[in-house]
Parts: sequence; C-alpha cells; structure tokens
Amino acid sequence: MRMLILLIGLSVTTAEAQRRIRPAPLRSGPATPAKSKEIGSTAVVLDETLSVLRIKPSLFADSVQRMRRGRTVKILSVTEADGVRFYRVLAPPHNTGWVQADAVFGRFRENDDDRLARLVRASNGFDQIELAVAFSEVFHASKQRPGILLLLGDLLEDAATKLSKDAGSRLDRREMAASAAPMHSYYLNFNMLDRYRKLGIIFLFNPNTRQYHYEGACWRELTAKFPEAAEAVEARNRIDSLKNKMERGTAAIP
Repeated sequence: MRMLILLIGLSVTTAEAQRRIRPAPLRSGPATPAKSKEIGSTAVVLDETLSVLRIKPSLFADSVQRMRRGRTVKILSVTEADGVRFYRVLAPPHNTGWVQADAVFGRFRENDDDRLARLVRASNGFDQIELAVAFSEVFHASKQRPGILLLLGDLLEDAATKLSKDAGSRLDRREMAASAAPMHSYYLNFNMLDRYRKLGIIFLFNPNTRQYHYEGACWRELTAKFPEAAEAVEARNRIDSLKNKMERGTAAIP
C-alpha cells in the first residue's frame, strides 16, 4: 500500500512538472495590415478645389498650402478620416502633409483615367484646357484618350478664335504701322498667348486674315495612333479644315 501511494504521488509530481515546463500557446494578435499599393506611387494634383495640404488627416486640420494644378507628389501613407481618404504626401521641394486622395490622379489607381475624363468634360474655360492637357500627359494608353484628344483640339481652335478677337482689339495698328517690325511679329508676341505656350500649345497665324488657328497636334496624334477610333474621322475633317484656313500662308508661334 505504501508503494502504491508513493507511485501515485510520483505520477502527480511528474505531471505537474510537465505542465510547468510546457510552452504557453501563442496568442493570436491583430493581423498586420497589408501595405497599401498606393504607397510609394507618384501622383499629380489636378483638382484644385480639393488640393489643400494639411498638417493632419482631417478636413478640419490647419492647412500648409493649397497645391497648384500640375504639382507632382509622392504618396507616403494612407488613412481614412472625416468620411474621405487621405494621402500623406511629399510635395517637393520641402513640404509634407495630408491631402484628400480625390485631389490627385495617376496610373497607380484603377479607373483614375475615367474619373479625370469626367472632370475634364465637367469643367470650362482655361481650366478645361489645362485638365485635358494633363490627361494627355498622364494617361497615354487610356481608352478615353481619343475622345479627350478630339475635345482638346476643338477647345484650342475655339480659343484661337477668341485670341484673334482679343489681339485685333488690343494691338495698336498705328503703333504697328509706325514700327519697322513685321506685322505678324506683333501677333506672334501677343501676351495672351503666354499661358498656352507654357502648356506646349502651338497656334498658327494667318497674316492675310489676321486669324490664329490651333496647329492640330491632337488631331494628328488621334489619326496616327487611333486610326480605327470613331473620333479619327472627325479629326481628319479638322485637319482638312485647318489646311483650308491656312492655305494663304502660315507662321508658327515658337
């Protein structure tokens, strides 16, 4: 009996020792969030209405600055606040902060070309031209590109008509007549052309009619790269019309 009690006590002691040295089970903590695919991407600020760079990710946070259209930023992190998505961005040369994700566009994000195309068509004036130019620079392979190219060309020809009227009313004919400078050089140096030149847009000038015309780069790209697109037919018509308008001589804005 004493031997049986001893064996039972030994078994209990051994089992207790095993429980003490047994490793505790691993506790399952929260899963590490996957890194957002947007982080590290380059984006372009295009919607100036939403482009406030803020010190914190909140629509109520103090602003660092309002970023201008065309500003390139690098996305550092992503978060949600106040019902919108925010990107923490590096805005060269030295600024960092948080901007609403809807203010920027890029190829890193699916369907951003469709979103920008809608914004282009909803805009007006010179803003519409700037956005259409930005679309052509950012989204080279988009299915929306043919339509935007045709639209941009038409917008620029409309702008040429307005520029012709403005130059005709603002340039002093007596001054031009008194100067030894050629008449067309006054038109080609007209200050209202400057903002178009900054966008890389070229206008032609017909000295016989004293009219500017868009030189047609958008239409030529459309017919060359998207010959089967429905818009290509219209682009060819625009090119033919331009030739007719310029048949009495041209001069290009450098």
